Amino acid sequence: MRDGREPLARRHLRQIGFTLIEMVITVALVGILASALVPLADLTIQRMHEKELRLALRQIRSAIDSYKVAVDSRMVMRKVDSSGYPPDLAVLAGGVEDIRQPGQSKIRFLRKLPRDPFFPDPSVTAEDTWGKRSYASQPDAPQEGADVFDVYSRAEGVGLNGVPYSQW
Repeated sequence: MRDGREPLARRHLRQIGFTLIEMVITVALVGILASALVPLADLTIQRMHEKELRLALRQIRSAIDSYKVAVDSRMVMRKVDSSGYPPDLAVLAGGVEDIRQPGQSKIRFLRKLPRDPFFPDPSVTAEDTWGKRSYASQPDAPQEGADVFDVYSRAEGVGLNGVPYSQW
């Protein structure tokens, strides 16, 4: 144009888009935000697994206690030399015969035996993911035996509360 002005269309084309500096700053900010979210996601996953572990331990321990009550109430057959605790964890989900109604019904203490959420190998049975303590073993040195008095996680990690999973 003669008066030194550019046409409006050309001026508009020059102002569309981002500069290289704007793009670099945007990518840097997104990278910083993403690097802050990764540890947060890991923490959330660990909390979820710890919640599952707490729930599974509570369910199994309640089932063991219910089995003992059923034995003491003479609803379940007890061997003379046994402690009254279940011989293994599979009995809790598989059920035992109700001696008040022989051959008719089973008493089940769990619908399904939960897995230890921290156990790494998915091919192992749910029962084998847990450490088991017999009634005869010491609390500070749990060992398997003829019955299952308590269960614990075999995971080697430490919880967010600072307590090793094996001591939960």
